[in-house]
Amino acid sequence: MTVKYSKDHEWVKVDGDIATIGITGHAQEQLGDVVFVELPAVGKAVVKDKEAAVVESVKAASEVYAPVSGEVVEVNKDLEGDPALVNRSPEGEAWFMKVKLKDKGELDGLMDKAAYDKFCAENA
Repeated sequence: MTVKYSKDHEWVKVDGDIATIGITGHAQEQLGDVVFVELPAVGKAVVKDKEAAVVESVKAASEVYAPVSGEVVEVNKDLEGDPALVNRSPEGEAWFMKVKLKDKGELDGLMDKAAYDKFCAENA
């Protein structure tokens, strides 16, 4: 399973034509304690680099941008009842949405783990 990262600190795990999307550990560290997550509706079309969800912490509210375009086929209902899951497992159980990819070519513009780590270090 391929994992890619965006400059907006989202991760994408691709399995076939389904992309699972969440925010990175780096992003949740910047946010602090997450208190609320607003997820898109199933069936909604999300567009690469446009707002797809909202995450609120004790520090601030922040948009979650879609790293790829497609149709939302599933959202993580666990986050509604337990938004702090984002702090405990940002790159695991706390995925935000699953999207049916519109264009796999969009993945080419995203970073692998090594490039993302370097990006974070250079922009700290």
